Amino acid sequence: MESLLADELRALGASDVCETRAGASFSANLSTAYRICLWSRIANRILLVLARVPAATPEALYSGVQGIQWGQHFDVNNTFAVEFSISQSDITHSHFGALKTKDAIVDQFREQYGDRPSIQTSNPDIQINIYLFRNEATISLDLSGASLHRRGYREEGATAPLKENLAAAILLRAGWPDIAKQGGTLIDPMCGSGTLLIEAAQIAADIAPGLSRDYWGFQCWKQFVPASWQELIDEATNRRIAGLVNIPDICGYDSNPKTVRIAEENTLQADLKDYINIEQQDIKTCAPASDIKPGLVICNPPYGHRM
Repeated sequence: MESLLADELRALGASDVCETRAGASFSANLSTAYRICLWSRIANRILLVLARVPAATPEALYSGVQGIQWGQHFDVNNTFAVEFSISQSDITHSHFGALKTKDAIVDQFREQYGDRPSIQTSNPDIQINIYLFRNEATISLDLSGASLHRRGYREEGATAPLKENLAAAILLRAGWPDIAKQGGTLIDPMCGSGTLLIEAAQIAADIAPGLSRDYWGFQCWKQFVPASWQELIDEATNRRIAGLVNIPDICGYDSNPKTVRIAEENTLQADLKDYINIEQQDIKTCAPASDIKPGLVICNPPYGHRM
C-alpha cells in the first residue's frame, strides 16, 4: 500500500514524499497535515516527528525524551499516553520503553510546574509515539490519535471484517474512482458488514473519510489551530453535499440475514443508507439487473478454517 499512500499524499499537497517500510514520510505545513488527517483513505496514522535521539540504553532514552520541552505541547491538566514499538535494538521490551518515556515526561513536568499530567490509555488528549529502530528513537506526536481506519461508521463487524483503509486501497487498485466518474455500477456479492460498499460510496461521492470522526490527536495540542481545521471541515461538508448528487449505483448482497442487518446499520451510521442498496441473496442466485450499467464486481470472500 506504500505507493498508493505516497500518491495520495502528493495529491493532498504534501512535499518531499518518500516511501518507507510500511508507510511514507513527507513535509507539509500544519494546514496540509490536517487535510491529510481528514482526507487520507490509506494511512493508519499521521505522526509529527518531534525528535530523533540515540537510545541504546534506558538512560539515553530517558535523556532524549527529556530533551523535548513537553510544556510547549500540552499542560499538566491534559491526559497523555505512550505507544512504543521496537525493532533491532538493545532495549527489547516495549512496555519498559513506554514506562521510561512516561517517567521522563512526568518528571519534567514535576520539575518545571510542580505537577504532572495523568496517563489515559483510551482517547488521551495527547498520544505520543516512539519507534525505536537500531537504537535510535523517533519521538512523534500522533496527530490522528486513533487509527485512521476507524472512520466512525462501523458499529459492528461481521465474521471477518475488512479494515476500512485496506478496503479503500483495494478499490483504488481496482480503478473504482474512474469507473465511478463514468457512472459505472459497483456490486459486492459477498458484502459482509458493508465496508467495501461504504468506502466505494465515499470515494464516488468525494466524501472525506475522516468527516464522521469525533476524536483527533491534535485537538488538545497547544499548537492546534482550530480555525484552519474548521475551514477544512466546512469544505469537506460542501464537497460531500455536491458529491452525493451524482453517486452511481452501489449494490451489496449476502446470504446471511444477520450480516445484511449489520451492513445496513453501518450504512445508516455512515449516513449513506439512501445511496447503497443491500439485499439478502446467495451468490449462486445473484444476477445483474437488466438495466445495470457496466462497472466493477468486488468482494472479500470468506476463506480459511475459521470461516
